[in-house]
Amino acid sequence: MAEAEKKQVKIPSRITVKKFADILSLGISDVIKELMKNKILATINDEIDFETAAIIAEDLGFQAEEDIEAGAQGAAMTLEKLDEILKKEKEAGVKEAGLRGRPPVVTILGHVDHGKTTLLDTIRKTSVVEKEAGGITQHISAYQVKKKGELITFVDTPGHEAFSAMRERGVSLADIAILVVAADDGVRPQTEEVIKYLKEKKIPMVVAINKIDKPNANVQRVKQELADREILIEEWGGKIVSAEISAKQNIGIDDLLDMVLLVAEVENLKSNYKRLPLGVVIESHLDPKKGNMATVLVRTGTLKEGQDILAGSVVGRVRRLEDFRGRQLKEASPSTPVSVIGLPKLPNVNDVLQGMTDLKSAKSSQKEMQAGGVEIKRMEGQSSDNVKKLNVILKTDVQGSLEALDQILGAIKSDEVAINYIRQGVGDITESDVKLAQTSGAVIFGFNITPTTVAKRLAEMNKVEIKSYKVIYELVDDITKRLEEMLGEEVVRTDVGKLKVLAVFMTGKKEMIVGGKASSGVMKKGENIEVVREERVLGRGKLSNLQQNKVDTDEVSHGHECGITFEGETKIKEGDILTCFHEEVVKKKLQ
Repeated sequence: MAEAEKKQVKIPSRITVKKFADILSLGISDVIKELMKNKILATINDEIDFETAAIIAEDLGFQAEEDIEAGAQGAAMTLEKLDEILKKEKEAGVKEAGLRGRPPVVTILGHVDHGKTTLLDTIRKTSVVEKEAGGITQHISAYQVKKKGELITFVDTPGHEAFSAMRERGVSLADIAILVVAADDGVRPQTEEVIKYLKEKKIPMVVAINKIDKPNANVQRVKQELADREILIEEWGGKIVSAEISAKQNIGIDDLLDMVLLVAEVENLKSNYKRLPLGVVIESHLDPKKGNMATVLVRTGTLKEGQDILAGSVVGRVRRLEDFRGRQLKEASPSTPVSVIGLPKLPNVNDVLQGMTDLKSAKSSQKEMQAGGVEIKRMEGQSSDNVKKLNVILKTDVQGSLEALDQILGAIKSDEVAINYIRQGVGDITESDVKLAQTSGAVIFGFNITPTTVAKRLAEMNKVEIKSYKVIYELVDDITKRLEEMLGEEVVRTDVGKLKVLAVFMTGKKEMIVGGKASSGVMKKGENIEVVREERVLGRGKLSNLQQNKVDTDEVSHGHECGITFEGETKIKEGDILTCFHEEVVKKKLQ
C-alpha cells in the first residue's frame, strides 16, 4: 500500500493487544498472528510498547503516531512525556480548542547572599529569612502575586549548593528566570553556574541588579561583567531586559515585575484548560491536622476537587484543594500552585500528577509503575560483610529535605563504613520509629521535626537516641562524625631520613653499632629504623643511640657522618640503607 494511502492511527506509549486491535478495527486473532510473525508471543490482555505496535501497524497497512496524551491514561507519566505535551501545546498556537493564556512561572536565581530571599520576601510581603535556620532557604515552594491584574507564579528554590537538585528542578519548571546580581559584589561563581544552565535550557531571563542602595554599588561594573559572559542587556544593545532594584528598600520592584510581564507577553504562554490535568509534585509533607499534603504546580489542564489522580505511584482522589494561603479551591488551572489533600500516601518530589477518568485507570497505571521497579535511592555502602554499618532512621519535615539529605549523605564514599537506612520518611518522630530503632539498634535523626510526647517518653525509657536538627549541615556533621568513629584508628608512617652504612663496629645478639653518612633528611634518636638491602626490606628496629664525632646527640642532618646503635634482630651489612621513620596512631577520616 502506498504511504499516502495508509490510514493514520494514534497509539499510546503502552497498550493491550485488545485495545490495539480495537484501534485498528481488526480482529484480535489477526493482530496476534502478525505479532507471532514478528516472534512476539502475546495474549489478548498483554501490553506492548509503542515501538512494537508501530511496526505491527505498519505491516497491517497503517501509519502509527504516538499519542502522548492517551499515555496519561494508559501508562505512567514521566517528566519527559509531560515536557513533550507542553512543547506540543506551545507550538499549537491560539486556534486550538481549549488553549488559553496562562500566568508565567518564574524562579529567582543567583549567587548566595545576593538577595534572592529578600527579593521574594519583598514581593510577597511575608517573612522568609527569619523562619529559615541559618539564613538558608531549605524548602521549595510556590505562590502567586498579582501585578496590573495579571498573575505571576513564583517557584522558590533553595540557594545553598547542597540543594542543587532541588534548585535545578525549580528552574526546569520555570518559564522565566530572574537572575539576581548584587551591585556591590558583581558576577560570582554561582551566578556563572546559573547563566550557563539558563543558556543550555534556553530559559528567558530578566536581570535584577540588586543592592543599588549600598555605598559601594557599581551597576556599570555588573553590566560589563554580564556582557563579558554574553548577557547583553537592552541598553547595551542586547535583548535581555533588566531592572535596578533594592529588595531591602523596596526600590524598583514594580519595574522588575513589569519586565517579567513583558517577557511573558513575548513568550505568549498558552495551556489547554479543558484537558485532564498534568502537574509536578514540588513538595510533600505530613500535616498533623490535614494529613498527607502534596504541593503541586499544575502545568496544563484543570485539577478539580473530587478528581481521581495518579501522582507517581500513588493513586487517590482529591479530597480538598488549597491555594498557597491555605484557602480552599474548587479547581486549579495551569500555572497554579496548589496543595492536594487526601492522598493515601505521600508522593515523591518530582513525581508527575495526572488526572484520571476513574480509579480503575489510575490503578492500572499504578501497577505499571510498581512493575517498573521504582528504585529508592539509598546509601548502602558495599555489600561486603566487612563493612560496618550505622543504622539510621531519618525523618524530615518535607520530602524536599529528605531528598537533599539523601543527596549529601549519598556523596560519602567508604569501603569500610556505610549508612544503613532502617527507615526514611516525612513527618514527626513517632513511637513506631522508636520501637523500630530499639529492635534494630538505630539512631533516630530528625530534621525540622520533633518527636511526639509519647515517642519521647518511650525513647527515654528504652534509651533510644533521638537527635533533632534545624540546620542541615549540623545533622550531616553528626552522621559523618559517627561514621568516622566507626572507622577506628590507623598507623601513619612518616619517613624522616636515610643513612648509608659505611662500617659495622659491633654485632650483638639484638644490638649492633654501625657507622654511616646521612644521605637525606635527618636521623633521629629514638625513632624506628628500616633495613633495606638491594631495594629489599630485611627488617626493622630502633635507633636507640646516636653519636656525631663520638658525642651523643639527638639528631644528625643530611651530609654528616655518625654512629648509631641499632636495636633489632636484623643483621646489618656495609652498603645497607637505613631508613629512619616516625609512626603515629591516628583516627581515620572519611574522604
